[in-house]
Amino acid sequence: MLDIIGPFFKNLYDTTGWNFIMFYEQYEYDRFVDAMWVSVKLIVACLIFSLIVGFIGAWGQGAKSKILRLSIAGYIQFFRNTPPFIQLLVFYFVIGTLTPQVDMGGYNEAIIGSFGWAVIGMGFFAGAFNTEIFRSGIEAVPTSTVEAAEALGYSRMKSYIYIIFPLAFRVCLPALNNNLVNLLKTTTLAYGIAVPEMMYTANQIWSDNVNVPEMMIVLFIYYIGLVGILVWGMHRWEQKMRVPGYG
Repeated sequence: MLDIIGPFFKNLYDTTGWNFIMFYEQYEYDRFVDAMWVSVKLIVACLIFSLIVGFIGAWGQGAKSKILRLSIAGYIQFFRNTPPFIQLLVFYFVIGTLTPQVDMGGYNEAIIGSFGWAVIGMGFFAGAFNTEIFRSGIEAVPTSTVEAAEALGYSRMKSYIYIIFPLAFRVCLPALNNNLVNLLKTTTLAYGIAVPEMMYTANQIWSDNVNVPEMMIVLFIYYIGLVGILVWGMHRWEQKMRVPGYG
């Protein structure tokens, strides 16, 4: 790739001073590409984990156990009303220090690294919003549909998995789309606990080469592209799952 784009960006730097060094120097290119993939993996992991948390949380809100319902309500209030960056720091620097350590031969290393805590922290943060989004979708499912599932002998869990949630999911997809886009943008906070994603690596590159404007432009274009892909994918998914006359 550098053989193709390298001469252009090297000439751009020589003639104008615009230094996109990661597009013509091998070392910077390698760590830039690595950071791109780390960001993608982080985003995908956070999205999946937040959806799982939202799915479980929405189910628990309708549980018979008052303790479970209050616990989920407390979780939602805590994560929705505190800054996500503070949550991330608490997970990594407080809870992380309480987790078991692994002997790596002369030094200890935590079982869960910065990447894992970023997924957990931001997944729980977005999961609190997903729980409320899924709850609103569940409440939109007609009572007659729930009663029909019970009349057919479905247990509460089975009716939730096979009937209620699939219908609710279609209703809440537009709101879910907005929350997942916000989560994608929030993943840049992983920079604060040294996850080597795009923001962290861009900071290293501009610190070494004093090319802050160029790296800001690249970051801006990169995340616009990721958001565009996610929005396009969610919109197509919403169209495919639409039930005529419902939602």
